[in-house]
Amino acid sequence: MANYIEHTQRWVEQLIVKYNICPFARRELERNSIRYVVAEQQSPQAVLTQLIDECTYLDEHPETETTLFILPHGYEGFYQYLDLLDLANDLLLAQNYEGVYQLASFHPDYCFDGELQSDAANYTNRAPYPILHLLRESSLEQALANYEDPENIPQRNMEFARRKGADFFEQILTQCVTKTDKP
Repeated sequence: MANYIEHTQRWVEQLIVKYNICPFARRELERNSIRYVVAEQQSPQAVLTQLIDECTYLDEHPETETTLFILPHGYEGFYQYLDLLDLANDLLLAQNYEGVYQLASFHPDYCFDGELQSDAANYTNRAPYPILHLLRESSLEQALANYEDPENIPQRNMEFARRKGADFFEQILTQCVTKTDKP
């Protein structure tokens, strides 16, 4: 499990923060307030139970800003992952977490609706593994209020990704999972 976390941490550092894909991630990385959790089971019910347990953890640990909930097995197919994402969003609503937490989604085969799978812009939401990213809505609202022109972040990222090209991002993702740490 540690490798999945290490790979995901590298992805956050080497792509998300380094290239400012999320302009709010650097602060949380520096504060060490990002939690990385690996799904222990594969069944949707078990995964969703663990996701709600993670919401409870965040409720009890306000110093933890956000959780990257890593799904290394069982959700390799993008559409199967999207089905889980829908169930997870429904569960957050049913558990009275609407307005408290929201989910952002990342997947190795992420494809924006209406875009070609080969469009480099998809790499703004591609990760080494399927990930459900639990965000605190109050923190997100505060960060967006203090950021000039937040509605253009996705478009800026898509333009950046298209300029760099798919090979650029593939190389980063490959390095995230193959790089060995020096002793």
